[in-house]
Amino acid sequence: MLEKMIEILKKEPRKIVFPEGTDPRILQAASRLKKEGFLTPVLVGAQDAVKAAAAKAGQDISGIEIVDIATFPDFEKMVAKMVELRHGKMDEETCRASLKKSNYFGTMYVKMGYADALLGGATYSTADTVRPALQLVKCKPGHKIVTSCFLLHRPDGKGGTEMYAMGDCAINIDPNEDELVEVAQGTAETARIFGMDPKVAFLSYSTKGSGKGDSVDKMHNATEKLQVLKPDFDVDGELQFDSAVSPEVASLKAPGSKVAGKANVFIFPDINAGNIGYKIAQRLGGFEAVGPIMAGLNAPINDLSRGCNAEEVYKMAVITAALK
Repeated sequence: MLEKMIEILKKEPRKIVFPEGTDPRILQAASRLKKEGFLTPVLVGAQDAVKAAAAKAGQDISGIEIVDIATFPDFEKMVAKMVELRHGKMDEETCRASLKKSNYFGTMYVKMGYADALLGGATYSTADTVRPALQLVKCKPGHKIVTSCFLLHRPDGKGGTEMYAMGDCAINIDPNEDELVEVAQGTAETARIFGMDPKVAFLSYSTKGSGKGDSVDKMHNATEKLQVLKPDFDVDGELQFDSAVSPEVASLKAPGSKVAGKANVFIFPDINAGNIGYKIAQRLGGFEAVGPIMAGLNAPINDLSRGCNAEEVYKMAVITAALK
């Protein structure tokens, strides 16, 4: 799944910053990236602390740039830029204090062009990764929120890969109709980057009015709002999961649908359903889950699970940098 993205990065050299430069998983992934040479890692942290952590973890980080906030030569320039970006919402001292934290520093490091992308969250919460991104990098024009999705893939038994995209499983807790439209757009866009032809299903416990309730109405209305925008991908809803994936069930419950029975992008009504759904697929279905992959920001910034391993850090670094 990563081969195409690695080829992109070989042709277009990019730099990714890791705010948690002393974490052993980050150090292992950064060491690997440095050796392979197609993506340049930058570690944030005190020089001595990062080197000591690398030695303890048995990782060779020679040649990797380490950025120490305390000695960063453009720190005051960064403070001034952050004050400007926050438009009076944060004064100079508050900005200075925030930038002494590596999540804010790393985000401004990207905003000011020192790096192309950021990957955080090995020790920070999702909120602590997303909040600086929203405040400083901000959403792309036409986007009001940041959305996220997981890519799930496994061998299809025929020499290929079975792949699905699920959103939003990590960021938006209870999205309204308009926010669900953005979730669907962002998830479909990410799916397409990975070579998928998006067929988007808005999921529910109802198919085409078979059930009633506020959640059903929300998914039905969100579907209609997205269809009015005439997206360049097929979308339908509200659909139960079996209607979305089973051609036999689809022929009975949603005949004539371009999506039912063949959906590969699933939009959940809230984070409860999304988070539970992707983890069921991961743990019981044998799928590998990659993400969360964020969409809607002006720069490629992604959040790791705090339970991630070095292999997941490596993959997410490749994905994040290639999304630019």
